[in-house]
Amino acid sequence: SLFTQICSDRDLPLIAEDLGVITEDVVELKNKFGFPGMKILQFAFGSGSDNPFLPHNFEENCVVYTGTHDNDTIHSWFKNLTPPEKDHVKNYLHIDQENICWALIKAAWESRAVIAIAPMQDFLCLSKSARMNTPATTMGNWKWRLLPDQFDNELALRIRDMTWDSNR
Repeated sequence: SLFTQICSDRDLPLIAEDLGVITEDVVELKNKFGFPGMKILQFAFGSGSDNPFLPHNFEENCVVYTGTHDNDTIHSWFKNLTPPEKDHVKNYLHIDQENICWALIKAAWESRAVIAIAPMQDFLCLSKSARMNTPATTMGNWKWRLLPDQFDNELALRIRDMTWDSNR
């Protein structure tokens, strides 16, 4: 097929969205072409230690996200967890509640994943009002914008230092 020829002729910067119910055919295609899959840290907590979204279960060929455009911000996500889920997050990350945003970003940056991504809303530890998109809704989406004074030298240096320290 043309797709097979294109993929075998060059390295394509593709990420396979392998979330939800994935068939064996999809896994086979992803593996055949070496496409990295997705790991969402917000999906990692509340179940057992074998959860594929927990960093210790990542294969190297994946892209880790704290959350995507379809997820709530870390701040709001954590606020809405049940007490046992919050305990799981805090115990896994060895943190207290006050530094949840940066702790989850740090976990992504220090993971085995080939790429780590965090939305700017998570770097800024913003609330639900900064959520980008709520799936299956048509109102209020894609409105958040980064304001010029929100990204300053202090934040840039913090991101740079974490990136350097984690060898990213």
